Amino acid sequence: MADTRDVLLVDGYNMIGAWPELSALVQSGMQEARDRLLERLADHQAYSGRRVIVVFDAYRVPGLGKTFAQSKVQIYFTREKETADECIERLVRELSSKRRSIYVATSDQVEQHVAFGQGALRVSARELLIEIEESEREVQKRIKQDSAKLSRNSIDAKLSPELRKLFERWRRE
Repeated sequence: MADTRDVLLVDGYNMIGAWPELSALVQSGMQEARDRLLERLADHQAYSGRRVIVVFDAYRVPGLGKTFAQSKVQIYFTREKETADECIERLVRELSSKRRSIYVATSDQVEQHVAFGQGALRVSARELLIEIEESEREVQKRIKQDSAKLSRNSIDAKLSPELRKLFERWRRE
């Protein structure tokens, strides 16, 4: 059966540069900024149900052309001499289907004009950040509501909010 979920394609380094929290982490190391981005996108993927693909320009990372999954988020490091924008355009072509929507999260709209011309929908870096923050607030709200309903003698009541958040993410996956 074909995967018909909506797809969110994210220009990884573009988001890192556009989100203040992540751009501040770059000073201590790019890997830390990448990890934090992937962590937030994994949580969002679990909440939204969208398929999330993050594309990084491989010129900053050894191992050109690698693709792997981390917490159900697919990660692409571009091929040699391929930019993230070109990779996103290629993925839009490959993933195009009448049964799903493809969203491209980027802050440089001009670079993605080909992807948008193929029917992809634009999500700005700011819009994605707001969407992620809203989903995080909703998860926290549900955890607090669930906590209020629990008796002190139940196992759930003895779990920390962080563990309940982790279980909520797993439940959604």
